[in-house]
Amino acid sequence: MTEESRTMKKNRIKLAISAALWMAALILSGAARLTGTFAQWYSTHIYPLWVGSVGRLMGYCPVSVSEMLLYLLLLGAVVWTAGRISGKIAGRGLYHGFLNLFLLAAVLCFLYVVNCGINYHRESFSDSSGIQTGEYSAKELEAVCIWLTEELADYNGKIERNEDGGMRLDLPAEENAVKAMERLAQEYPELNGYFPRPKELVNSCILSVQNLTGVYSPFTIEANFNGDVQDYVIPFTACHELSHLRGFMQEQEANFIAFLACVTSGQEAFAYSGYLSGWIQCMNVLYKADYDTWMEVRSRLAPEIEADLKLNREFWAKYDGTIAEVSNKVNDTYLKANGQKDGVKSYNRMVDLIVAYCKSEGIVR
Repeated sequence: MTEESRTMKKNRIKLAISAALWMAALILSGAARLTGTFAQWYSTHIYPLWVGSVGRLMGYCPVSVSEMLLYLLLLGAVVWTAGRISGKIAGRGLYHGFLNLFLLAAVLCFLYVVNCGINYHRESFSDSSGIQTGEYSAKELEAVCIWLTEELADYNGKIERNEDGGMRLDLPAEENAVKAMERLAQEYPELNGYFPRPKELVNSCILSVQNLTGVYSPFTIEANFNGDVQDYVIPFTACHELSHLRGFMQEQEANFIAFLACVTSGQEAFAYSGYLSGWIQCMNVLYKADYDTWMEVRSRLAPEIEADLKLNREFWAKYDGTIAEVSNKVNDTYLKANGQKDGVKSYNRMVDLIVAYCKSEGIVR
């Protein structure tokens, strides 16, 4: 067999594999959208196998594998482009390059579907846990906000603070986030399973410029978080991303699960992170519903906690710009394409779940 024949055979194999992966991704995605039964079965029987194997394997690497692969991909793109410009890659070389790109896209699409896309259509955490959302009054929301404010006041005296006045995370976020999720799983069996260690990005600026505190990588089954944000944000974010690794992709539910995991963790810093994150979301809704009441509740917040809010605003102000706006629009489109009709606003829908939880637990009546 000549060299040309071997090359043609390799190309045919690449095309066949690419077509098979694209077709499999399309079929699986379609099945998940058409019937929630398949999505539920897959997310509870098949997806955990990937988390327990691939996710566990990736966990042995101390840094984010997805971040390292991103750098390699960018380096490869630069090298290929340089070769194309220099004339070293032309004709068949150009064809091979696009063929490899087509195969890479097929692999990434397939991995996205099996490790993320299908899970968007599974049974919600609200349904499986029995915490059903419904209509609630401004008075009930006020009661929840007051409760959160009181809890924050209690934990405010139990946490460490930095010289700038912000909360200091005095324990490893990675392993304690796993412990918090495992502890919550004892009460909610749907969260049972293996939790890989969440990882701080080596270069968290990648997320900061996109106005992101964390990201779940379906390609490597990793939970990554932004280590440059204020310390109070990190525990909540780490638990949020770990919620995705249990197959709960809806953002409002991942937020709510993170809230529960933090406030029931038994760790003061984690509890403070959960209560403050929940307080911010609930107060945002109260602000729109009843401004005067919002002002009254807002005045109860301790000055030390105000420092956390101020530092957080100052941090994100540094990254306001075109990239952040584009990233927000892309994220909004992505969420809507996966059935979250409210887009990025769905992050705030955790308020409905917090109110429902407080009512079910008798915290508010």
